[in-house]
Amino acid sequence: MAEPQLKRSLGLWACIATATGIVVASTSLVSLGQGFGIAGPGFLIPLIIAMVLNLLVAFSFAELASVIPRAGGINHYTLPAMGPFLGLLSVISGYVIVSIFAGSAEAAIPGLVFSEVFASGINPKIFSIIIILALMLVNIRGIDFFAWLQMGLTTAMIASMIILGIIGVTGIGAGSEPVATSFDVFNPMGLGVLGLTALAMWLFIGIEFVCPLAEEIRKPKIYIPLAMILALVIILVAKILYGFASIRYVPLNDLATSTAPHVLAGMAIMGRTGQIWMAIVTILAALSTVNTLIASIPRMMYGLAQEGQAPKFFANLSRWQTPWVAIVFQAILFLIPILIGIATIEIIVIFILASAFSWFVTYIIAHLDVIILRFKYPKVKRDFKSPLWLLPQIFGILAMVYMMFNIFPEPEIKRQIYIYAFIFLGLAAVGSALWVKFVMKKDLFALTPLDKLTVELSDDESTMPGTKKIVG
Repeated sequence: MAEPQLKRSLGLWACIATATGIVVASTSLVSLGQGFGIAGPGFLIPLIIAMVLNLLVAFSFAELASVIPRAGGINHYTLPAMGPFLGLLSVISGYVIVSIFAGSAEAAIPGLVFSEVFASGINPKIFSIIIILALMLVNIRGIDFFAWLQMGLTTAMIASMIILGIIGVTGIGAGSEPVATSFDVFNPMGLGVLGLTALAMWLFIGIEFVCPLAEEIRKPKIYIPLAMILALVIILVAKILYGFASIRYVPLNDLATSTAPHVLAGMAIMGRTGQIWMAIVTILAALSTVNTLIASIPRMMYGLAQEGQAPKFFANLSRWQTPWVAIVFQAILFLIPILIGIATIEIIVIFILASAFSWFVTYIIAHLDVIILRFKYPKVKRDFKSPLWLLPQIFGILAMVYMMFNIFPEPEIKRQIYIYAFIFLGLAAVGSALWVKFVMKKDLFALTPLDKLTVELSDDESTMPGTKKIVG
């Protein structure tokens, strides 16, 4: 009897929605407003630099996914390049542990916004818990349900940002009068604006979350690179429009010091209507992020379990061909910090940047994977090949190291970020080493031959078990 497989049915727009959905998070809307509040129009400079750096990340992940289009994502890419220890470390540090804190903080935001704007008498935890449980059930029910929800959330969210941005930039809003002084000097910070590049990175980080869905995408070798590149362009346009609209209507200092600058800008542009609109966008952004995390990270855990790098029960599939045990586990990881009160708005910035630090480590590993596999397997077929030899990977690694050393300008906050980041990485490293050495009983850096990881994935859906329709 054939072993159960994931269902292959996702189209291009579903892939773009997944790549976009994790990036346009409610926390990134806060970072966008604060960045433009600190640097004014000059924030456009680190914004474009960050977009280019994430384009280099997209190049690496796209090439790796074209060689090894597996649900395990970065873990499977690392196994033939640097072995099981770094493969497991990259998933746990860059995604699983990070999701406990950053993801829980993201899941807490809809409850906070809903309670503040719409129903002050309801405990925000209740709304957040309902959302997590609902998204868990949606993702267990099937990849099609995830995809339709994700496409709806992403479309509504991006369209809202672009429409409000156009209204604000053109000055036709019904709110307060525009603040013309914000555009008097394009870049008041001079070269110091480059110090905001790490903050700007958070506005694009996570496009590679589409890669773990490789075994459920209709044409993964085409749609994955195209989705990541198009997602970056869409995100850049939407954030430039809304950022410029924000500084047209709100004084820079108010944006820089606000805990919800995007909502503040929405109210300034459209009055109470704008405030409600951006509150809804904030909830949609958080829903989109949590939905993507609950879909993608369980696929990574599913891939780990298939290689013996995680408990086997994470590879169990539901009747709808979804890794239901891993999905439930991921939902529980979100619920715990919310229930005990860790995921609050006050510590969101520290958790987010500590998460970004761990993410940078994973991105360095991805760039190294490309470099190593190019030399180790020069003749292997690459449907997508990163351009300009290996310069994107070399420059990408140097840029990640620079941002890790310049994660935040304020020394005390920077120290706290490093503490949490090293806790994340330390736990991940110890857990990964112990699992590989004593459970898998393998050498930490034993390489897996590439031919054992590659699978022939047909573009003809009629050859794929359980596949009947294309979503998006």
